[in-house]
Parts: sequence; structure tokens; C-alpha cells
Amino acid sequence: MATPPIVLVPGFWLGAWAWDEVASELREQGHDVHPVTLPGLDSPTTDRSSVTFADHVDAICDAVAAAGAPVVLAVHSGAGMPGYAVTDKIPEQVAAMVYVDTAPGKGAMNPDFEGDEMPLPQSWDDLDENLDGLSDEQLARFRERAVPQPAAALRGEWTFGNDARRDVPSTIICTAYTSEQYRQYAAEGYGFLAGLAELSDVTWVDLPTSHWPMWSRPADLAAVLGDVARGVGT
Repeated sequence: MATPPIVLVPGFWLGAWAWDEVASELREQGHDVHPVTLPGLDSPTTDRSSVTFADHVDAICDAVAAAGAPVVLAVHSGAGMPGYAVTDKIPEQVAAMVYVDTAPGKGAMNPDFEGDEMPLPQSWDDLDENLDGLSDEQLARFRERAVPQPAAALRGEWTFGNDARRDVPSTIICTAYTSEQYRQYAAEGYGFLAGLAELSDVTWVDLPTSHWPMWSRPADLAAVLGDVARGVGT
């Protein structure tokens, strides 16, 4: 049986380009791959002032539909919250979810953030994320291509109402933190993990590396994504 299409959604400041190495690995495995650039993240000159959280949810839904659902939907970092909202809106079109160093979150990502956009911090020390395994060249490319995050998308949130989302098979790939730490943080009530307790089918995968495993361990990340797709396709 053919495997489902794989839709790849990057986190803050990134476009579809962030998945280039992973997408190439997956295509070599024979998968149909669709990396996504969310609204407002295509160019530094784009007007981001009116881009909302709902716009990001809709864009992912559109990508799922264009890929030919049901799909494996892989979301990274800040895309975890709109990704979970997609499973509430169109659960029947998502064969499996993969959360890459993120989780099914609820609430607003940063409800008090002011302004129209949030740029990448000027210093890596201010980023407060794990950079293990990233080369100087990769960090330079990240800074060169990073696009500010639309601030309204950080302040928005989703109203959940479709219980079918709970049954979407979900894989949590833990990179900057371990699966044990994720479980601990979920128990402590962190919003970006709030949906975990709702899910009926969760698989945990530990892949120790940076918060950006698509750069620090692209082949290994692609292997996990391929395994998920083959599991759905059998």
C-alpha cells in the first residue's frame, strides 16, 4: 500500500526551506513530501500586521488538502499549536500527527506580546533554545534567512470542540528535551503540552540533538517520519 503524503510545517522564523535536507531524504525513500511556508513568513518585506493564528491554521489545512489527504502532518516547534488546531478542524484528513520537539498545545503562544512582529533574537544567547549539533554555517544560514514571526499569530488561540482530534495517532519526537522531561512538564501544566492528556494514541521517540533536528540530524529525523508514514500506509 502506498504511504500517505507528508506535510512538513516549520516553527518560528522559518519557511519551507528549513526542511530541504529532510524532504530530500524522504523523497529518496519514495515519499510524497510537501514543505510549507506559513503566511507572513515568506519574506522580510511581507506585511505581517494582519496575519492571525487562524490564518496559520487555515494555511496548514490548505496544504493538507492540496497534498491529497489523509496525510502525515509533521509540525515543528511553534507550529505545534496551529497543528493541533488542524486536527480539531479536519481530523479526518490527518492520518497521523508528528510533533517535532513540540506538542499539541492549547491557548495563546504569547498572549502579551506587543507589536506586529517578533524577529529572531540578535544574540543566540537570547534564544533560549538548544543549539547542540548545529554548525556555524547552519546558524549563519538560519540568521540570514530568518523572517520575523507575525505577532498576532502569537496572541491568538483556538477554541477546540471536535473530540475526533483525540484519536489522531500522534508521535512526539523529543530532541532538545527528553520524553521523560516532556511528561514532567505536561504534568506541571505547561500550555504547549496541554493537549497531550487528551490524546488516546501517543508514541514517544527520543532523538537527542538541537531544537532544530532538521539541520542537526536530518537523516535520523527523516527516518522517523518515514517510519510513521509506512506505519499509516500498512
